[in-house]
Amino acid sequence: MKRRLRDRKDGYRLTKTDPFFRIIPHIMKDRSDAQVFFEERIYLENTRDLIRKLRKKGERVGFLHIVIAALVRIMSQKPKVNRFISGKKAYARNEITISLVVKKEMTQSGDETTIKLKFDPNDTILDVCHKLNNEIDKNKETSGKNSADKLAKIFSYMPNFLLSLSMGFIKFLDRHGWLPKTLIDVSPFHTSAFVTDLGSLGIKPVFHHIYNFGTTSIFLAFGMRSKEQIIEEGLTVTNKKVMDLKIVVDERIVDGYYFANAVKEVKRYLHNPQILLEKPEKIYIDDEI
Repeated sequence: MKRRLRDRKDGYRLTKTDPFFRIIPHIMKDRSDAQVFFEERIYLENTRDLIRKLRKKGERVGFLHIVIAALVRIMSQKPKVNRFISGKKAYARNEITISLVVKKEMTQSGDETTIKLKFDPNDTILDVCHKLNNEIDKNKETSGKNSADKLAKIFSYMPNFLLSLSMGFIKFLDRHGWLPKTLIDVSPFHTSAFVTDLGSLGIKPVFHHIYNFGTTSIFLAFGMRSKEQIIEEGLTVTNKKVMDLKIVVDERIVDGYYFANAVKEVKRYLHNPQILLEKPEKIYIDDEI
């Protein structure tokens, strides 16, 4: 779609939304005002089977890859979850991006870096695996610094008053849609969703806030696996491996019914991840642009 005067470099201005959603950003001005929390439990039997199958074929795949593949798929099928609010205006994002933190070494003193990956709406699990693994490998080089790291280092050299002025100016440009594309591409806070895997740290997931800075409307966290006892027919008890998801969203971008159905669909993908081995039959476009 061709960019219009009212659009941003990273999104199309919504012009056909319900009048109520036009008003909401003026009532709840910050994302921290508009956070809604979802919690879902995922049964891992099918997921573990698929991971084993793909690993036997030499694919480096884990639950993180499947979660990201499910997010990419839901944004291709329910595009309204890939919206954001900026400057009290609603936009449909013009690409699918996912940000996450990568620890270069699994030690207390190991450096962390934040990466942002761009995905295609047609991507399958294997596409996500290859893109994510390539980016993680590049960023795990302890001597290497990505663009976000380099930019953060430049800002860290500034005295506090100058850093405050610089960030205020960046926020001003962002509110008015004037932030340069180079900065948007580097910023992990200008993304469709932020994902964190706390299982590698040995803890359960938390409800992580979504940032007021940038355009992130979704934050998804998952953590340690656990077991749940299920009573089957005949009163037999079985133990099932489970993992909990904690999802925080900006309720200003779309109504709760749409969000709830999107969360249910993500849960369906995670319970039946073999769906994600195939490309989607159709890509849907936000009809309120």
